[in-house]
Amino acid sequence: MRLERDVIVCCLLAFSLLVVAGCGKKTDEDKPASPAMTETRAETVEAEKPASEVQAEAGTVDIEKPVSEVQAEADTMSVENLKATALKYKEAILAKQGTMAELAAKIKEIPVVEALGQEAQSLKTDLKEVESALAALKERFQVYYDTLKEKGGDLSGLEP
Repeated sequence: MRLERDVIVCCLLAFSLLVVAGCGKKTDEDKPASPAMTETRAETVEAEKPASEVQAEAGTVDIEKPVSEVQAEADTMSVENLKATALKYKEAILAKQGTMAELAAKIKEIPVVEALGQEAQSLKTDLKEVESALAALKERFQVYYDTLKEKGGDLSGLEP
């Protein structure tokens, strides 16, 4: 009985010390931030996001939109907006090409014995999805590129 009481007292003492002392040193994230600091953090978080997430939030790179709608939209855009949108598509294309290369490398690393296994099939399915998304991105990029070319815009940095 006395042992149980001593254990309970020790646990309560340890718990109260943790509550009083805290779990560790406070970081900058725990402190309230000034508005200027919040903007800086938002910019940092934005910079740390992968390009695909940033583009998805902006809603400018859309592989689901029909090409006819993309063409109609491109016809009404200014030269600057066309170039900016084409650049975003080019960045998305480069990102997809990198993903495709990584998946292809993983598939090549799989031993022949496991080539028909679930992991290999999953990687092959992922590769096919990336390939179709890449084709859709290239098709839409070409619409913006051609429209920009027709309007006489600057094509530097957009070479397909």
